[in-house]
Amino acid sequence: MLQLLSVFRSAGYQVVYGSAAESSQHAVDLAELGVEAVTLSLNCASFDDYIRHLNPDVVMFDRFMMEEQFGWRVEQYCPGALRILDSEDLHFLRHARHMAVKQGEELSNAHLYNELAKREIAAILRCDITLVISEFEWSLLRDVFNIPAEILHYCPFMQGQMSVLETLEFEQREHFVSIGNFRHAPNWDAVLYLKEQIWPLIRQQLPQAELHVYGAYPPPKATALHNPKQGFLVKGWAEDALSVVGQARVMLSPLRFGAGLKGKLIDAALCKTPAVTSSIGAEGMYGALPPGLLVADDAQAFAEQAIGLYQHKAQWQVLSEYAGQLLPARFSQAEHGPRLLACMEHVASNLEALRQANFFGSMLRHHSLKSTQYMAQWIEAKNRLKSLS
Repeated sequence: MLQLLSVFRSAGYQVVYGSAAESSQHAVDLAELGVEAVTLSLNCASFDDYIRHLNPDVVMFDRFMMEEQFGWRVEQYCPGALRILDSEDLHFLRHARHMAVKQGEELSNAHLYNELAKREIAAILRCDITLVISEFEWSLLRDVFNIPAEILHYCPFMQGQMSVLETLEFEQREHFVSIGNFRHAPNWDAVLYLKEQIWPLIRQQLPQAELHVYGAYPPPKATALHNPKQGFLVKGWAEDALSVVGQARVMLSPLRFGAGLKGKLIDAALCKTPAVTSSIGAEGMYGALPPGLLVADDAQAFAEQAIGLYQHKAQWQVLSEYAGQLLPARFSQAEHGPRLLACMEHVASNLEALRQANFFGSMLRHHSLKSTQYMAQWIEAKNRLKSLS
């Protein structure tokens, strides 16, 4: 999101960031970035007056839930505004994979065609452009769900200009690192997977090694896993993620479900820290480039890869160099930022024709199918009556 805001600001947009979420001690000061922050209320007509007076040229919804909440209001009061959905990652795909893991089954269409998919696909069809963060997810939407390519735009992480990080050499590093917000289900599952199945295998071969587990909002059940005797250290919030990743010799990220691109593996690439991850973790990362990570999808193979990489300097150095090549080759803001702006300009210039061509999108905006609008208005009316009682 910060990268998108940077692209819009650099293009001369006046950016207003509206959120209904609670404030966080870890939140970025948007004012320093030249972005106005406003607080929005859910299921409330106050947004209608606000958006009508603001009269934006472009509205971007952060994830499909926000399109469900505010999309019909934007269409009603600012029909000419370009509507963009930033999918972040495909929530229905993450949910489908989670269900498959719980059931001990391979992912199938029975998992993919879930209720969340119906909601998310509907939001995609209702918008003029949907930003898709991974090539895999772009292909999934296009080939499996038959979403028109004209309303999809591949927009991965976009790393701006930055000085080259001073990275440590093999001998200067020690221990393993794992990082990820504990409130995100795939991250918590990965921590449990490490603790119960993978780390004991690694520790058996590397008795002096430690695993440093970082992440925001660690619950008591996570801190209870902290065990110095086992070398399993739950560190919690990292003030500087790049610092802790850059000091580790190897990153471990055994994600068993999830979607999108993995920010932790981007951080590893920035620090030239080789990683061991799953097929899902590696998805959409390196493309045709030689990868700066190893992939394993079962505990024994994962542990063996991690042990070998930790011990073998030559292999580590090769993967470290590959990791350092990733961002400029695949995730450059200088490349993807202008492409996004060009896409927006093209769609905005042909908005009515493109909306007419998107028949299923117009059908989903038809009054008989606006269940999210009617639900929001019902909640609003209920809250109004409650305040009067």
